[in-house]
Amino acid sequence: MRIMIVTDQYPPMVGGVPTVTHGLANDFANRGHQVWVVAPNFGARDVRRMEQKVRVFRFSSFEWPTYKELRIPLLPFVSIRNLIKKSDPDIIHIHSPIVLGNIAQLLAGGLRKPVIATNHYLPINISRSLMADPFLGKPFSTISYSYLVNFCNHCEYVTAPTMTAINLLYEHGLRAPAAAISNGIDLRYFSPGPRDPDILRRFKLPEDRPLILHVNRLSEEKRVNVLLDAVPLLKTQAHVALVSTGPAEQELREQVEQLQIGDRVSFLGFVRDEDLLELRRVASLFAIPSEADLQSLATMEAMACALPVVAANAYALPELVHHEENGFLFEPGNSAQLASFIDTLLQNEELRQRMGQESLRIISAHDKEKILDHWENLYRRLSIEFKEARERRQQWRTASRYPAYRAREQKNIEKSRPHFRRTGDLRLD
Repeated sequence: MRIMIVTDQYPPMVGGVPTVTHGLANDFANRGHQVWVVAPNFGARDVRRMEQKVRVFRFSSFEWPTYKELRIPLLPFVSIRNLIKKSDPDIIHIHSPIVLGNIAQLLAGGLRKPVIATNHYLPINISRSLMADPFLGKPFSTISYSYLVNFCNHCEYVTAPTMTAINLLYEHGLRAPAAAISNGIDLRYFSPGPRDPDILRRFKLPEDRPLILHVNRLSEEKRVNVLLDAVPLLKTQAHVALVSTGPAEQELREQVEQLQIGDRVSFLGFVRDEDLLELRRVASLFAIPSEADLQSLATMEAMACALPVVAANAYALPELVHHEENGFLFEPGNSAQLASFIDTLLQNEELRQRMGQESLRIISAHDKEKILDHWENLYRRLSIEFKEARERRQQWRTASRYPAYRAREQKNIEKSRPHFRRTGDLRLD
């Protein structure tokens, strides 16, 4: 198949959406499909090149004012139209409803190409300050969802990684066909393994304390500050490792200084996949206080390494973390409750082991190979249905212009009716 993936977030940007879109593009290419990616360039010129087996077209952009590192491309209508015509994709899969995704959707209609939209966004992802404003928060959310749902309703099919995300769209007026399809993870790579203390020494982490791992973008809506507030409340002498970077990093470092917990928290920044896998295997648990996740790749990867999870009871996290089964859910923003659940796990090794095994059971449904099979089947079905619908429309237009053609088609239908009765293919009463 010929597949076009359109996204406003793609590596080198760090985060869940860049990881998902980059993974899909390369996995489809490795399965023998032709794949084009349309994404922003972190610069003032357009760039196109082969990245592994994927044809990546990056368009000039500038930084989003309210969200550092998110890019706004400079409306490349003509370039994208020419690319769609030349590549002639069987399906266009849009992962961003703004700018590049909007352009691709508008052009796809005129070029008669089927579009799937996957929603990864919450209004809080765009601006937590606006969402928290008592006067502007609700109107901002309403406007954001109105735009998002209107965008989705103009697509042939809509997906989101969880039922929580799909239901949010339904609540705001989604009418297009839709389904939840997990982002999926590679369970052959993310798996339990032997504990290697050398990884602790390399990252200058203490070897005599349990390790609490947190992996997520350091931005305001991820509520890492809630985890830091929980550290002084812990009865267990544990150490917190924060993996990743983001616009809130300096503010979080200042919080660590104010709380005087510098000896109990480490900022590891960007960590390569190989080292991060080893960190998961030496960690005692995974903690995620985020209030803005429509799934969570970091949580899924931790679960695949048999870690119990303490998570905020917010949005889609409860679909992964089942309270008192593979971890605990705490009230969003409640650092005292978060600390209490962490202590409960750290003080009971048998409980950690049992919950870690339950994490493995839950995550087995998210195996990447199963998810890729699902995507391929959906792409093929939509491509075929779209072509058949286009042919039917063409036939009706022809029939409306030429009455003789319409009469002949009607006779063909009449002749076919006895055959349907005999074979049972169609019951006519």
